[in-house]
Amino acid sequence: MTTFDDREKGFESKFALDQEQEFKAMARRNKLLGLWAADKMGLSPESAEDYARAVVRADFEQPGDEDVFRKIAGDFKGAGIAASEGEIRSKMDELASIARDEIRAGA
Repeated sequence: MTTFDDREKGFESKFALDQEQEFKAMARRNKLLGLWAADKMGLSPESAEDYARAVVRADFEQPGDEDVFRKIAGDFKGAGIAASEGEIRSKMDELASIARDEIRAGA
């Protein structure tokens, strides 16, 4: 094997690891977002956990964050919670950063 092949395999391995960590971070972000939204809606702790799992599942509907945003925004509207698009998206960004840090730290 040449040095180039070794470097290529190294980059491929790093890319795969980065993708796996990003997937885990987004799943964690969605759980945290679900718990935040459940708290705003006044759900019980048991219901909050169920709701957080539903938010994680919502992310598999389509690529990107729009499916998660629509779920939270729709559920807030249904519960009579006034939350702007900016507030929800800001919380999504904040929790994504926290989730990435936790994943990198091995938490």
